[in-house]
Formats: sequence, C-alpha cells, structure tokens
Amino acid sequence: MDKIKILLVSLFFSFTAFSQNMYFPPISHAANWDTLSPKSLDWCEDSLNSLYNYLEQNNTKSFIVLKDGKIIIEKYFGAFNQDSFWFWASAGKSLSASLVGIAQQEGILDIQEPSSKYLGKWTSMDTAQEGKIKIVHHLSMSTGLNYNVSNLDCKDPSCLTYLNEPGTAWYYHNAPYLLTHNIVENASSLSFTQFTNTKLGLKTGITGLWSNGVFYSKARVMARFGLWILNKGVWNNDTILKDSTYFNQMVNSSQSMNPAYGYLWWLNGKDTLMLPGFTLRVKAKLIPNAPMDLIAALGKYDQKIYVVPSQNLVVIRNGNESSEVLPGPSGFDNALWGKLNNLKCNTLSSNNLIKPLNQTFQVMFDIETNQWRISGFENSSKIELLSIDGKYLSEITNESFNLNPYPLGMYLLKLKDKNNNLTCLKILNF
Repeated sequence: MDKIKILLVSLFFSFTAFSQNMYFPPISHAANWDTLSPKSLDWCEDSLNSLYNYLEQNNTKSFIVLKDGKIIIEKYFGAFNQDSFWFWASAGKSLSASLVGIAQQEGILDIQEPSSKYLGKWTSMDTAQEGKIKIVHHLSMSTGLNYNVSNLDCKDPSCLTYLNEPGTAWYYHNAPYLLTHNIVENASSLSFTQFTNTKLGLKTGITGLWSNGVFYSKARVMARFGLWILNKGVWNNDTILKDSTYFNQMVNSSQSMNPAYGYLWWLNGKDTLMLPGFTLRVKAKLIPNAPMDLIAALGKYDQKIYVVPSQNLVVIRNGNESSEVLPGPSGFDNALWGKLNNLKCNTLSSNNLIKPLNQTFQVMFDIETNQWRISGFENSSKIELLSIDGKYLSEITNESFNLNPYPLGMYLLKLKDKNNNLTCLKILNF
C-alpha cells in the first residue's frame, strides 16, 4: 500500500432524473433484457475498467447493475456465465421475508400469531414462554432465544432455549430465520421452493431452488428480485405483494435495538447499527459510501443485492468471499460503493454542498500517522469539518488532523481559499 493515498472524493451517483416508466424484462429467461449504454449515463470507460478489475481481483463471479429496470452493466468472470447457478447465502433471508408477506396476504398466516401455531412444540421452553414468540420476532431477529450455542443453525428444541423476552433484544440468530420456512410450508402445504416458484416465480421469473434454507439461482434472478423490490412488490403493473403495510414494515426499522434491520433486510442511513455475531450497538452507517436510502440483502461470501429507490437502481454481486467471511455486512460493501461512486465522468455530487474543485487544495491520508493532510493549507481563509448532513463540527486549524474524536463514517471538509472560493470534499473516518 502506498504511504499516501490520495483522497477519493466520495460522490453519490448523480444520475439523470429517473423515469417514471420502469422497464420489466419478459418472464421467459430466454428472452432479451433491454439494456442501457454506460455512456448514456456518462460513465467513464477507465472507471468501468477499474471497477471490473477490482471485482475480478475480489473473486466476483457475476455483477449486474440495473437502471430503471434496464441492464447497464452485466459482467461475468472466469467460467461463470448467464446460465450459472449460485447460492444467495443470507441474502436469501430478504427473499424469505417477502414470501412471508405473500403468505400473510393470502390469509394462511399472520405474523402477529405465535410461531407455535404453525410449528407445534418447537423449543425447550415451557408453553407460556414459547407462546410469546411470534412470527414477527423471527423476521426481526428478536425472538430472545439463547444464541450462546455451538451451532446457530440448530433448529432442534434442545438448541432453542430462553435468554431474553421476545422483542427486547436483537441478535443475528440463524435458526429462527430457518424456521420461517417451516412456518410457511406448514401453513401452505407446499415446499418452500414450490411456494417461491408458484407464488412469485410464475409472475416475475424469480425462480430457483431452496436447499437447507439457502436459495440457488442465476444472477439475473437476483436482479429480478431487486427490481421487484425496487417497484414495491409490483411487477409490470401486476401487484403481487399487495400488503403495502407489510412491505413498508419490511424495509424500515423493525425494532428499536438495531435500527439498521427491517424484516430480514439491512437498511442504510440509520445512525446506529448492530452487526452479526455482536451484541454491541455502534454509532455508524451500514455503508457510508452508499446512498442513504439503500436497502440491502446481504449474504456470506459477499452475496449482495442493493436496492436504491432514489435512483431507480439495483446492484447485484455474487461470488466467493472478497476479503472478509461474514454472514451479512462486510468491508467489501463500502469499498465497492467507493468504486461505484467514481464511475461518472467529470462530475460531482448533486448535493448542493459540493462545488467544483479548485486547484488550491489537495487532501491526502497518511497511513503511517493515521492523519489527513491538507496541501495548500497556507492558502486557506477557513477550513471547517461538517457532518455528512452539513452540520458544523469544528474548525481545522492545522495542515494535519485526524477524526479520532468522531464516530466512524462519512464527513464533509469545507475549504475556503483567500479569494473565498469554496471546495467541499467528502472524507471517510475508517
């Protein structure tokens, strides 16, 4: 790694105003899917090549970007191709949540009902304690079941014991999620694969195979699912998930302990979050480089479905692990969005705080001293540190500074030269 890494000015995509007419590909997987040229969005070829190199170096098998439903990037690596199947890992949790919503819409279950109505005696707790756990607690990772077990996938009653009252604690416990499949299967008398392919797949092309709680499909199926979620459960004017209340609950904070978690969906833009395997709540954004309205289906080995409503954007990545082997969020998310933010040619964020750069200043990060350094500091009249939403935090009075007093995340550096020319840069406290 170089001693000095020049600041990558983190810029959100500044796409043209999104179309009100979303495109949906034909149901047949053999049919063509309409495309857009990267040039139509002013994406630079050099930046695209840099993105592709980064993806390949980080064990990516497929990568798809949709804009207004049309494919703007579709890239496969190695022997992987459009017809290859791959697993979603925990990204399949978000698909499961959507299917539970369809099951409730059809009246075969109610998420406010006790899980035992569909599972029978399923824990080692007494009947009264067990009866307090509702389906909604499975969806929000707040069952209160003991997570101090050797196997978090174990669904045997001996593995499912009391730790907290349901709804009072959050923990990324896989067994309660896996049991949502049993609940839907018992309520519908269909296997979870049959339920997926008949209730959703026949109308959208979102088809695949569930095995041991993990979904397998082609990459374009992931893209179809992201597009369906982007359009709030509607596919080409066919409202499949009609329960808008459930949909909104699914993609918003489902409990107070971890605001960054909905019904098996990860949510960006929240001030605090909890991560899989931890009970500590930290003050940070899920993906600081990404748009704040992003919602995500995230799986182990960096299986990713990003949905950005403000930009009519869906991003899909699957493959082997990049650098971290985690069940949900990883450092790869933020690094990838740093690359995506730099695709547009000669552009700056649509955020009105960002002005054209002048040549007075250069901001760099020194990895040996862990400090930011401002070249041209002597030419400044005032330099301020702001929160990402533009609130004043402090004045920078030296050419070198650090962000140690502040939480991890994105900040704005507002620089004025002696002629009052303004430059605003986004910097990352990592």
